[in-house]
Amino acid sequence: MATIRRAVPDEARMLTELTLRSKAYWGYDAAFMAEVQQNLTITPEYIDSNPVFVLEDAAQVMGFYSLKALATPNEVELDFLFIEPTGIGTGYGKQLWQHAVHTARQAGFQTILIEAEPQALKFYTKMGAVWAATKPSPVANLFPGRVLPVLRFDL
Repeated sequence: MATIRRAVPDEARMLTELTLRSKAYWGYDAAFMAEVQQNLTITPEYIDSNPVFVLEDAAQVMGFYSLKALATPNEVELDFLFIEPTGIGTGYGKQLWQHAVHTARQAGFQTILIEAEPQALKFYTKMGAVWAATKPSPVANLFPGRVLPVLRFDL
């Protein structure tokens, strides 16, 4: 049975590696992955400063998520939600999402915002998030036209 627990700073490198494997699952080439690596790096300081939770199954980390407070007091960003590629489609994402929703509610937030991986759009809409906007990808200068859907989920 999978369990969810708080991440510890010593797991930063392992979570970064999981993130990169998960992102690469969608078929991105090496040039793209090299450009997004900085944006997908988890540091020990990040884990210390934000709620980061890992999902373990049979003593193996299969995914994680993090929330990041925004300048607006009632909104929080789902900053990361990544699943080990072998666990995609197994329900781990849903489990992490439900935990994130509970965590955000308990913290008093009213809305979760998500700058979604375009390939994950279907997952988030299935979870009840709705399209709110589109914004240029952080790597749009190298990959013209790449945009990210911005979704919202009202708690």
